[in-house]
Amino acid sequence: MKKLPVVALATLTLSTCVSAHGLKNWPTVSYVTFASTDMADPRMVSAELRVPVIENSESVGDHPLPAVVVVHGSAGIDSRGAFYIEQLNKKGYVTLELDLWSTRGWVGPVKGRPSGVPETLGDAFGALKYLSELPFIEAEQIGILGFSWGGVVSMLTATEPYQDALAQDGLSFAAHVAHYPVCWSYNLVPGYEFMALTGAPVLIQSGKLDDYDGPETCDNLKASLPAEYQTHIDVKMYGNAYHAFDRLEPMLVVEDPYSHEGAGGEVVIKPNRNKAKKARHSVIKFFDTNLQ
Repeated sequence: MKKLPVVALATLTLSTCVSAHGLKNWPTVSYVTFASTDMADPRMVSAELRVPVIENSESVGDHPLPAVVVVHGSAGIDSRGAFYIEQLNKKGYVTLELDLWSTRGWVGPVKGRPSGVPETLGDAFGALKYLSELPFIEAEQIGILGFSWGGVVSMLTATEPYQDALAQDGLSFAAHVAHYPVCWSYNLVPGYEFMALTGAPVLIQSGKLDDYDGPETCDNLKASLPAEYQTHIDVKMYGNAYHAFDRLEPMLVVEDPYSHEGAGGEVVIKPNRNKAKKARHSVIKFFDTNLQ
C-alpha cells in the first residue's frame, strides 16, 4: 500500500479517508480529535492514530484489525509510547496514542495535572468509542496500554463502576496493560476501587525498585482480590528496574506526594533498556493472546 502524507484527520470526513477497500486510501499516521465520554466535563481529546501498512488492503473489510489505546504518564507523551507503538504496528495493531494534557492546557507536572486519574477516564472511553466506529477496526478487539498515570487509567477502566458510568454503546476494553500503576493506592484511596472488575484480562508490569510501591505491592494487590478476579490478572515484576524503567530518556529524580506508598518523597526515574525490551515482548504476547 502506498504511504500517504501525514494529515489532520479532524479536517477530513471518514468517507474521504476510507474507501470501499478498507485501508487503501487511509494515511499511515493521522492526528485526530474525538469527544470524551465524561458528560460532566465535556471536551475534545487529541490523539495520534497509526495504522499499519496492509499489503493486501482489499481483504481488510473482511478481517477488521485489533487496536490498542496508549495512555502516557504524568510528564506527558515521551519515548515510552513510541517504543511500544512501533512493535504493535509491525504486528498489525492499529494504535491511538492519547494526549490527555493539551486539551486541558497542561504540560504534565510542570504546569500541574488533574487532581486525580478518574478525571481523565472519559478520555480513554472516548478513544474506545472513536476506534469502534472506524470501519476497519474490530470493536471487540480493542485493548489499552498505559504508563504510570496511564497505567492507573488502564486499571480503572477494567472496573465495572467506571465502565457503567463512562462507557457508551455497551463497549468495553478487551484487554488492559498497566505499567507501574501505583499498586498501593487501590482500595485505599477513594475513587481508586479495584474490586468489581469487568473480567477482561489485566497485565501489570512494574520494577522492584519502583519508589511508589514495595517489591511485593502489586502481587499483594492481586492476592487481596476474590479468586475469580485473580485468574484474570497477571503481575510481572522486574529486578533492578525503577519507576518508568521503559522510559529511555536520561535518568531524572522527581518529587511526588503519592510516592513511597503515600508517604511522599523522591522518585528515581531511570531507564533499563534490557528490562524494557522484555516488558515490550510481554505486552505483544499479551495482546496477541487476548486481542487476536
